[in-house]
Amino acid sequence: MIDAALLLMAFIWGSNYSIVKSAFAEVPEHPFNAARLGIASAIFLALIVVARRVRVPTVFYTPAPITRADWLQLARLGFVGHFLYQMLFIGGLARTSVANSSLLLATTPIVIAIVSAALGRERIGRWHWIGGAISLTGIYLVVGRGAGLSSETLTGDLMVTGGVACWTVYTLGAGRLMERHSPLGVTGLSMIIGTAIYLPVMTPQIAAVGWSALGAATWIKILYSAVFALVVAYMIWYAAVQRIGSARTSVYSNTIPIFALAVAAMWLGEPLGAGKLVGAALVLAGVALMRIGPRLLIHRAS
Repeated sequence: MIDAALLLMAFIWGSNYSIVKSAFAEVPEHPFNAARLGIASAIFLALIVVARRVRVPTVFYTPAPITRADWLQLARLGFVGHFLYQMLFIGGLARTSVANSSLLLATTPIVIAIVSAALGRERIGRWHWIGGAISLTGIYLVVGRGAGLSSETLTGDLMVTGGVACWTVYTLGAGRLMERHSPLGVTGLSMIIGTAIYLPVMTPQIAAVGWSALGAATWIKILYSAVFALVVAYMIWYAAVQRIGSARTSVYSNTIPIFALAVAAMWLGEPLGAGKLVGAALVLAGVALMRIGPRLLIHRAS
């Protein structure tokens, strides 16, 4: 069940690249991002209110009180994981290609695994590293040879790389909080805080957009990106972090470029050659290797 949910998450995030890039033709990147963050934050707030009224302990609710230290950590996570990350991700995506951005973000599992192991939170086994290497080889075959480095895309590539660092900090920090609190509470509250910082900063750009003139297709893209990419996928991600750990959850990031390229091929007509299909198979094989025998691959540090 958790594997199916994580693959759904990867599809949502993979398809989100083409959806977001196509929306930039009608609305600038930061106003687009502000709109989807605002919608997603409102949804999270409503879900949190309902969960606290129902008070049934699940991934949506835990009875532990939120302490002052928890609020400080949520504020840090909101700043790094929702304000800074979104600034870097959405700005980078607007300045570089889908291939470049998806390839760079696909390094996230390795970064998370290295940092997590260095902090003593998780021990990463030999077969996990082998699986990661196989997946990275597949990622290169899928998008690496089509990714270009030039002065035109370098700024975007650097911004996306900064986004990888932010996501790593956010994932590991949220994992600690979710030892006591629900994924809904941690994700929703940190997003609300991050959005509360993001919106005032982007007010001049938001005000410059003729929102009433936007077409229905653009609003559908905003809603899809808000509901699925920011609410559903985030909830799956952090429910999995709580259940199986950050390193094992993050390996599913390796499948995102496959979905990104597949959606781009169907929607934008980008070709899918034999090399990309072989690469996709290697990515899936690497993920499978990292998922089988979990007790041998990753052990939670005591």
